[in-house]
Amino acid sequence: MTDAITTLRELDKKINYYGEAISLMYWDLRTHAPKNSVKARSQSIGLLSTEQFKLSTSDEMGTLLESCSEEQTFAKLSEMDQKLVKMLKKQYDRSKKIPTEMYQKFVELTTTAESVWEDAKGDADFASFQPYLEEIVEYNKKFAEIWGYEDNPYNALIEDYETGMTVETLDRVFAQVKERIVPLVAKVREAEQPDTSFLKQPLDIEQQKKLGEFVLKEIGYDFQSGRIDETVHPFMIDINHGDIRVTTAYKENDFMFSFGSTAHEGGHALYEQNIAEKLAGTSLCSGTSMGIHESQSRFWENQIGLSYEFWEKYYSKLKEFFPGKFDDVALDDFYAAINQAAPNLIRIEADELTYNLHIMIRYELEKSLISGELKVADLPQAWNKKYEEYLGITPSHDGEGVLQDVHWSGGSFGYFPTYSLGNMYAAQITHVMKQEMPAYEQHIREGNFSPIKAWLTDKVYRHGKMLTPNELIQDIAGEELNPQYLIEYMEEKFTKIYNF
Repeated sequence: MTDAITTLRELDKKINYYGEAISLMYWDLRTHAPKNSVKARSQSIGLLSTEQFKLSTSDEMGTLLESCSEEQTFAKLSEMDQKLVKMLKKQYDRSKKIPTEMYQKFVELTTTAESVWEDAKGDADFASFQPYLEEIVEYNKKFAEIWGYEDNPYNALIEDYETGMTVETLDRVFAQVKERIVPLVAKVREAEQPDTSFLKQPLDIEQQKKLGEFVLKEIGYDFQSGRIDETVHPFMIDINHGDIRVTTAYKENDFMFSFGSTAHEGGHALYEQNIAEKLAGTSLCSGTSMGIHESQSRFWENQIGLSYEFWEKYYSKLKEFFPGKFDDVALDDFYAAINQAAPNLIRIEADELTYNLHIMIRYELEKSLISGELKVADLPQAWNKKYEEYLGITPSHDGEGVLQDVHWSGGSFGYFPTYSLGNMYAAQITHVMKQEMPAYEQHIREGNFSPIKAWLTDKVYRHGKMLTPNELIQDIAGEELNPQYLIEYMEEKFTKIYNF
């Protein structure tokens, strides 16, 4: 028994070493690598990913998992080892069903497709990306059939990102949110809008970079265990437990874009940097799900970074970074402007209130693509129709429409719903935090984020994958996912801002 679990841990560590190399190559490809390196790099990543995949589905892995899963042996394992065995067994059973050659071709396809997508987005040229997306959709359909599912093939895909989540649950919680948020959006659209012109004035990019670094340090991001770089589509990536990197993008005439992106990816990074050290080097050393992960990025971006209390503390600091730019803007006017709720074509630029409608659109389109009800060729038209229906706006070209997100080019079907799940989890977790931490708002007002970070580390971060998302939210809130906290948060915040 001791030999089996020891050998399993070593194999798991080896698999994660491959993952470190792959992550580093991917980070370089999306930040600094020359354009002409894409083809060769895609092949390199594909090869290493395949070798990693082979290890995770090897006969050795199967034998070790079978040995460690035997009832008497499993009972003698530590809690951590039991969790590791259960998680690796689940991954093994799913991955073993995918032929190695099929997996390698998929990785090479998506790595290349991401670079094709970048060019297609810039040129607003869906036709150039369409054949890649068609192939990616077909792969995902095949994966769903190979893995198997109950009720809906989409269930097989979302399982990769949110364990235990189903279309049935998503349809229910999205319907609850939509029922209350759509009327609220309509009331906001009819209300007097704040002046936002001062947010669009040109601000020096280098100063924006300094502001981003300052904010990351303030909320507790450890630059000794990470760094920040520029990319087309912001992301966080964990190279290893001591190397958690964030990326962002800058717009000269929209500094809040980089501010939000930096705070968002910083929230992801805080999660990864504060997982318990004992989990380092194992497959348990990662966020438990994309929904819970997103709860932390949305928490730091919105519930902290867009709160009145935050800017009570840091508005004067903002003025120091950009002398003379905001001198004539009162704090209340600034706060109203950065929280303006107005339909926007771009998801990552959307306000808190309308954001979830962007996700619902993508979720509904994904389900239709996977079920075969919608063809990839018809996707731009379907996209535009839903934007008109949900938000009352229509993209003028595919670059600001169907091509705006990187996710589909990377093969990530089932991922988008986790963004809205993150908003729901964030509101529910924050509700509990406020009850247990009466000085919560005062801590933000003072720029004292240590108690908040410590609470989140204890309740969320340290556990890594030791708990499933449902177990985690049950432990924190004493109930399952409940979208009512998000609805109430939105109604309270925007009713106050717009003075209904």
